[in-house]
Amino acid sequence: MGSVNSIGIIGAGAMGSFYASKLYGMDEANVSFIARDERYEKLKENGLVINGKSYFFDVINPDREPVIQDLLIVAVKHHHLPRAIEDIRNVVGRHTQILSVMNGIDSEESIGAVYGMERVLYGVALGIDAVRHNNNVTYSKEGILYFGEAVNDPPSDRVQAVKELFDRAGIVSEVPGDMIRVLWRKFMINVGVNQISAVLRAPYGVFVKVKEAGELMEAAMREVMAIADKAGVDLREQDIQDWHSVMANLSPNGKTSMLQDIEAERKTEVEMFAGRVMELGRRYGVLTPVNDLVFKIIKVLENS
Repeated sequence: MGSVNSIGIIGAGAMGSFYASKLYGMDEANVSFIARDERYEKLKENGLVINGKSYFFDVINPDREPVIQDLLIVAVKHHHLPRAIEDIRNVVGRHTQILSVMNGIDSEESIGAVYGMERVLYGVALGIDAVRHNNNVTYSKEGILYFGEAVNDPPSDRVQAVKELFDRAGIVSEVPGDMIRVLWRKFMINVGVNQISAVLRAPYGVFVKVKEAGELMEAAMREVMAIADKAGVDLREQDIQDWHSVMANLSPNGKTSMLQDIEAERKTEVEMFAGRVMELGRRYGVLTPVNDLVFKIIKVLENS
């Protein structure tokens, strides 16, 4: 694969907007959002304000402007993925690479089932504290983007090409040898902090200051660890302790994506978190009482 020039992003939430702004700063002519219908109109008309700076990105309607992209970054919510997979169809070409930065452990396989895993790269963003309200996105910590193929020993040419792009754009990134372990580690973190923050209506600072909040988070995470052990994925106690260190450096007022969804009265990704843990628990014979309870609580919050 040659150098990556044209980049399309589908999903203009906090994550998609953050990466768009970094890529725009490198080369504003080659980064676009992919959107249809109302999302297209809103992005064209209102743009985005990211850390106080206004951006009016190029927006591609894939039905009217089937412009093939070198790289597509998928940054949508779990329940929007089926539509996103269809929305990118006309901008995927022979050499297009597709990078998912979504939560969970399944989006890459869903995309690969349609476009082929040879086009798909796994991605995990850790330590970013971006928040979106209306068309305004703010962040204080950029975090790090881990990405690559399932095994990167050494990284392939296509992975190296994307790494060079991120380096040029100032996106802090790393290509781990075992990407599946990294994917599950982020899943474990999200199952803990995303869900418990939503239940408690708690920003990151609460988990640093209040011992019991951290204990609830860890209880949910350890159910993922028990499942991972059965599934042959190497998650460790140290991963939980390392996450505490990361949280201590996040904005204390920063909010997880699920807490933002609850506050905005939007549908959450609880099916992808607790729902998936419950499903995997049944498959591997692991009890998941914490996630069972969290699932019920969040469904009540969604519908009240």
